[in-house]
Amino acid sequence: MTRQDEVRGFLTTRRARITPEQVGLTVLGGERRVPGLRREEVALLAGVSVDYYTRLERGRIRGASDSVLDSLARALRLTAAERDHLFALARGHTASAPRRVAPACRVRASVQRILDALDVPAVAQNPRQDLIAANELGRALYVTPFDSTDQPPNLARFVFLDHRAQAFYPNWNLACRITAAALRAEAVRTPLDPALTALIDDLGTESPVFREVWAHHEVRAHHTGLRQLRHPVVGDLSLAFEVLDVQADQGLSIVVHSAGPTTPTAAGLVHLSRWAAESRQASASDAETVRT
Repeated sequence: MTRQDEVRGFLTTRRARITPEQVGLTVLGGERRVPGLRREEVALLAGVSVDYYTRLERGRIRGASDSVLDSLARALRLTAAERDHLFALARGHTASAPRRVAPACRVRASVQRILDALDVPAVAQNPRQDLIAANELGRALYVTPFDSTDQPPNLARFVFLDHRAQAFYPNWNLACRITAAALRAEAVRTPLDPALTALIDDLGTESPVFREVWAHHEVRAHHTGLRQLRHPVVGDLSLAFEVLDVQADQGLSIVVHSAGPTTPTAAGLVHLSRWAAESRQASASDAETVRT
């Protein structure tokens, strides 16, 4: 998609989801031919002319002032992530400095030590959703994605292209939407990352579900939340997660998972820890047998 196509699709889908009643507009008689708001209604709410809003929606958004973009975000009831996305679309490559250094594909030894010091599942990933490192519990938690021919494993490829994802994520449809929404936001922030572009192209070619979800133009930021997983060994887990940026390594994040005490998921993590330790010991024993 060109940036103009992206702007057009984003604004069109955003206004289509809002009804006049939701924003306090009186609906006059006659059949409405479009879902959601009309262009003139968005223009009215944003305080701009219909002609100007029409130009914006057709992709001619470069140069729009911050005040116009803010008014448009309020009119369309954009979330914080969607507002950031709108500004990134309007500002092009200057919205934030493009990453001219490739996102991390491995972690420094000090970062790995931090991961290993945590007593909860933790993984390190880059904006393309490559799982590039983990502690023992993190690798055990994501055992199915880590068991991939792609190295490092990529969560987006796993979600859309690996049939096991539908069992791993109890709400697989939601996982698809979240994954595509995160990729879309990153693609606008870092349009110069050829590997990210190639990933999106591959998913669009190989996955009809991805093409369907991508057409919705959803954008989300996931820095904290609740993650539902169905682990092949310990069963259903409901994990709180926090995303911690590693400032010294561009695009690198540590995702830490936890569970409240005395919850079924806390008990599941104890089971997972034992299973991970047993698996490590079995691997060490197998390696020793091979050497002898």
